[in-house]
Amino acid sequence: VLFLQIVHILNMTSAKIVSFLLHPEESLHSLQIRIEFETGISTGNQELLLETGICLDPRKPASQCVIDGVRGWDSYMVYLFDKSKTVYDGPFASRSLSDCVNYIVQDSKIQLPVPQLRKVWAEAVHYVIGLKEDYSRLFQGQRAAMLSLLRYNANLIKMKNNMVSASQQLKAKLEFFHQSICLDLERYSDQMAYGISSEKMLKAWKEMEEKASQCAQAEDIGYLDEQIMALHTEIVELQKSPYARRQGEVMESLEQRAIDLYKQLKTRPPDHAYSDSTDMVKIIVQTVQSQDRVLKELFGHLSKLLGCKQKIIDLLPKIEVALNNIKEADNSVMQMQGKRQREIWHLLKIACTQSSSRSLVSSSLEGTASTPAATWLPQSSSGNVPHPLSSMATPEDGENFVHVIEENLNYLELFSSILQEARQEQNNSMTVS
Repeated sequence: VLFLQIVHILNMTSAKIVSFLLHPEESLHSLQIRIEFETGISTGNQELLLETGICLDPRKPASQCVIDGVRGWDSYMVYLFDKSKTVYDGPFASRSLSDCVNYIVQDSKIQLPVPQLRKVWAEAVHYVIGLKEDYSRLFQGQRAAMLSLLRYNANLIKMKNNMVSASQQLKAKLEFFHQSICLDLERYSDQMAYGISSEKMLKAWKEMEEKASQCAQAEDIGYLDEQIMALHTEIVELQKSPYARRQGEVMESLEQRAIDLYKQLKTRPPDHAYSDSTDMVKIIVQTVQSQDRVLKELFGHLSKLLGCKQKIIDLLPKIEVALNNIKEADNSVMQMQGKRQREIWHLLKIACTQSSSRSLVSSSLEGTASTPAATWLPQSSSGNVPHPLSSMATPEDGENFVHVIEENLNYLELFSSILQEARQEQNNSMTVS
């Protein structure tokens, strides 16, 4: 018997306790099937919470519901919630009266012998204590729901911080990208008249600018931030609410009064005296009324807790979507930035190539203009004068063909001027003679 494991589950939707004997190495899913049979709550809608607000792990065996050790093993509870419901219809009916207690409640002035009255009042005290314990268990269930809500809220805050950080990084990158591409377009327009131009590249850059404007929509998370802040404020208010604290002081005082009243009756001598149960019945009625009031407040507060928890559950996928959109926009911006930088370096390569070609042409022209006229008539060893065009370089490829023609034209003009000077000198000498 000592090695048996029994789990007590408090159904928060009905305020009733169901107990199960756990089989060795029984899985949690197997236990949930048995719970569904007893409570009518499907396994998919079952939420089993420990007192600390931790949800049971489906990967672990069902024995995680039972605490180790002897102390308190029979009073340890697991709290069952229905995830398909956010409003609980409390308060629930109080536990039923025994026949003896119901007898004195129906007529509190009836006279009973003291020995018999002791037995009836003992059951009445047990009933009052039971009402107080029922409230205590339900309050612990509400506290478990609060702790579970705070765990969900902590996860929500963590995801919200990640989302805000990613949004700020995206905003900074978009601002940098926008300023960079505006400067590039401005400088590109300035050099188009005398430099390099590419309509295809210009169109691509403008498309990048428009796409960056569309990416800016991903950083707009204001609507989610407002919902999260409003929900956070609501949770803080629920924590500060007086209904979040134990409200069983009145019931505890009534319990103590019932115990004291029973002790007074117990000290009376067991003679033939008779007495009524007016005082005990008054305590019973007050306890039932107090339980109805505190349970109404408790379940109203519990419904608000579960409503906030459902809002968090609904918000988490939206935050995931926003984070994915931000990451996609971030990757898109970085790809566009890299593409534009590669195109700029490609333009720089083209500009350097053209600049080197122009410098080669200008240097060759300068060398031709500085050559003296005498070099065009060098004396060979045989005394023959070579033809001036015979020393010209012929084009080796199609790219330098134009430059070679220009050089040849310059050479021809210089040669004709030399011939004209020679003819003029000959005419002058003939005139003198």
